[in-house]
Amino acid sequence: MKFLITVLVQFIFFYGFSQTQIDSTKSIILDEIVVSSQRFAKSKRKITQQVESISKKEIELQNFQNSADALANTGTLSVQKSQQGGGSPVIRGFESSRILLLVDGIRMNNLIYRSGHLQNIVTVDKNMLEKIDVLFGPSSTIYGSDALGGAIYLQTKNAKLLSETENRFLTGNIISNYNSINNGKSTHLDFNLAGQKWASLTSISFNDYGDLKMGKQKNGSNDFFGERPFYSVTVNGIDTRVANDNKYIQKFSGYKQYDFMQKIVYQQNSDTKHSLNLQYSTSSDIPRYDRLTDLNSDGELKSAVWNYGPQKRLLTAYKVSKEKVFFDSNMNLVLSYQNIEESRITRNFGSNNLTSRIEKVTIFGINTDFKTKIGNGDLIYGADIYYDNLNSTGIKKNILTNIESTTDSRYPDGKNNTLRAEGFLAFNNNLSRTISYNASARAGYTSLNSEIATNFLSLPYSTVQQKNFTYSGAIGIVNNASEKTKVAFNLASAFRVPNIDDLSKIFESAAGRLIVPNKNLKPEKSLTADVSIIFWEGKHFQFENTFYYTRLFDAIVTNTFTLNGQSSIIYEGENSQIFANQNQGSANIIGVFSSLKTYLTKSLLFYGTFNFTHGRVQNTSGEFPLDHIAPIYGKTGFKYESKLINLDFNMLYNSKKELRNYAPSGEDNLQYAPKNGSPAWKTYNLKGSLSVLNSLTVFMGIENILDTQYRTFASGINAGGRNFYLGGKYNF
Repeated sequence: MKFLITVLVQFIFFYGFSQTQIDSTKSIILDEIVVSSQRFAKSKRKITQQVESISKKEIELQNFQNSADALANTGTLSVQKSQQGGGSPVIRGFESSRILLLVDGIRMNNLIYRSGHLQNIVTVDKNMLEKIDVLFGPSSTIYGSDALGGAIYLQTKNAKLLSETENRFLTGNIISNYNSINNGKSTHLDFNLAGQKWASLTSISFNDYGDLKMGKQKNGSNDFFGERPFYSVTVNGIDTRVANDNKYIQKFSGYKQYDFMQKIVYQQNSDTKHSLNLQYSTSSDIPRYDRLTDLNSDGELKSAVWNYGPQKRLLTAYKVSKEKVFFDSNMNLVLSYQNIEESRITRNFGSNNLTSRIEKVTIFGINTDFKTKIGNGDLIYGADIYYDNLNSTGIKKNILTNIESTTDSRYPDGKNNTLRAEGFLAFNNNLSRTISYNASARAGYTSLNSEIATNFLSLPYSTVQQKNFTYSGAIGIVNNASEKTKVAFNLASAFRVPNIDDLSKIFESAAGRLIVPNKNLKPEKSLTADVSIIFWEGKHFQFENTFYYTRLFDAIVTNTFTLNGQSSIIYEGENSQIFANQNQGSANIIGVFSSLKTYLTKSLLFYGTFNFTHGRVQNTSGEFPLDHIAPIYGKTGFKYESKLINLDFNMLYNSKKELRNYAPSGEDNLQYAPKNGSPAWKTYNLKGSLSVLNSLTVFMGIENILDTQYRTFASGINAGGRNFYLGGKYNF
């Protein structure tokens, strides 16, 4: 592999540089159109909210193994990992159910999205993505509940008509990659069938990732950490602790994933278009690696089995777009259905009882968008309706006798459902030639019903019900004082309505720590002010700074709790302290984001990002660190771009997380960090692509060149060590 990489790199330099031509698409463009994340097309120059985009070209070049990795490598947000097959994005100190995930404009967040660490983004295949838009800051006015910290819009590829394919009936791509760090193999095929009025796009992907190897070299002066000296194997029903032949291999971290997408478009006439969107993703069991390394008080492995069962996601959506429907408005109408299944499969070391807790979620959605003109301004208005339903079950199976019995489920095993119905409007206009503004508002109603049919923990109630009136608003102003300056101010509120996971969950979040339901939760609300200042020089220099402050009201935090007068309880054979989600006081978050891009030559770009976030929560007991606050992090590097080759040499970096800055709630996973907190780290990476033919592109690179051993903040698995990768893309 090393010899092959060396040969290919030499070929790039001797052939690629000698044929260098300037790529006209590489210039810094502030007027880039943001189509997906604003419901209708809008220029970045007039957007008050910070928006960062990841293009299809960047996704292919950077060798991301899943959608979470695509975000983690941008240097604009951080990602937590509990296992290789996952990734929980963090935006401005908000994570999981406090940020909103959307795929093609449809909410992925549902009634069991948790507030801890969430891995669902990996169910959207990175190979079928056209673009990722990250909206920083409150986005509830545009998209509704949960978007306290922002939203991540995953835009998949669309079927193209003949007019969009240069009159070619059949077009497509074949993509394949290999990674040495986990013996990872990825294969993807998509093909488009184009007609005058009809088009079809089919996408198929298969990913097979083996156990992940961590770095072997010390991280500066820090001690080695996270090595895997032993693991559990089961033979004839007997668990045995086995020494690891290679302590740098994180045993039982591999998984497989299968993804399928089908899109059909029908252009009825110049004013009306119909589209059908079908997506399906599933996987093998995905080992929860951090739990497989937990030790009991005797220093022995606690778990013999701790897997997420196959993560299944089905989406079907019908969309109709029509111009001038009424009041001179253009319309988008989307009807959607989602079916999600996830499960947790656990067995304590030495126990014969295998427990499976299975969650099946169905979601029905209706989204309408309308856009019209009022004077010189644009008015966007519409409504979003979602109905979520959950079926939660728990099964215990004796692995020796195969006898099954009912056990406590993760969520109440009766009827569980939520309803969201909200309307919104947004207006933007120019105040002068250089100044524009926007104002928006959203209001609606939500309801939640949860019934506890089997009360294993003797809870003092059998139903949880809530009804909430929701509202949010935003106002922003942009001043493009000159061709070289943009100043934007944004003031926005957001909300998060408690879901079934917040109100009704029974969950052992860590060894000896049990979370129980609390039906008295109220919605969280936030108010954020941010200022963005951008300087640029033509198409060759851009310097962006965003300063923000967020006040979070009725903050939901996990804290100690009593149940029937008890502060602890025996759960799964272990004495566990009782915790529950509670509205406790308020929280403050301040932060800075900086980004620099400058062309040193016509083809050589220097770039860098910097992120700082500080968060504290206040309640009657005092002031404490807020959870999910990543230490300083960012990315800096050089990019060489031409029509034939692209090279990216970069450094990802992260500062130390001091012990005093860890949240007392436990969500920062101090138990999976070194005893002095999460140390600073940096990695060097070299990535490149070469257009060998018009239809063939070769990708290659080396990640974590120094083979540094490190773990990202709040994660429960070490990051990969030195990785050589090779891939290719063939267009037809």
